[in-house]
Amino acid sequence: QKTHLKSICLQYLLLNSHCFCLLKNGIGLIIFFLCAYVPKTEAGHCKWEEVLKDLETIKTSKDIDVSLYTANADEDVKCQELVMRCFFLETEVIIQECRIKNCSKTQDVWNIWKNGNDSFEKNKLASTTSEKCKECEEYEEKNFTEFVQNFEKVIQRDCK
Repeated sequence: QKTHLKSICLQYLLLNSHCFCLLKNGIGLIIFFLCAYVPKTEAGHCKWEEVLKDLETIKTSKDIDVSLYTANADEDVKCQELVMRCFFLETEVIIQECRIKNCSKTQDVWNIWKNGNDSFEKNKLASTTSEKCKECEEYEEKNFTEFVQNFEKVIQRDCK
């Protein structure tokens, strides 16, 4: 929604080449203030906010019973991207499990995976792999509840 608003702002400003003319009418003032406000709200926005909401929704699910490679929430900061990627990869396992068992939270799990991949694509995060970083399969397998708890902790740490 905010991206759409920024697009409208940009189109309006481009169509009206005389920026000072904008300030003479009410619509121009409103658009000017909205354009000034939008970047400030987005800067404070955690890119994983939607994922956190969906994690909150699925964590009480009783029909997801799967063991997943679960990264530790206190992994080295240099490994943060790989840890995040591991959690999102493991959501694919949950999606497959939900397809087989027809889970009630399948759409929410799908949203987590989709939002995570979209965020990685948009940000083209550069891996700074440290020798200390583990591959996903090197982590201990944990139950679904522990997986979600650690996933939330990692995201919250990244959003600070």
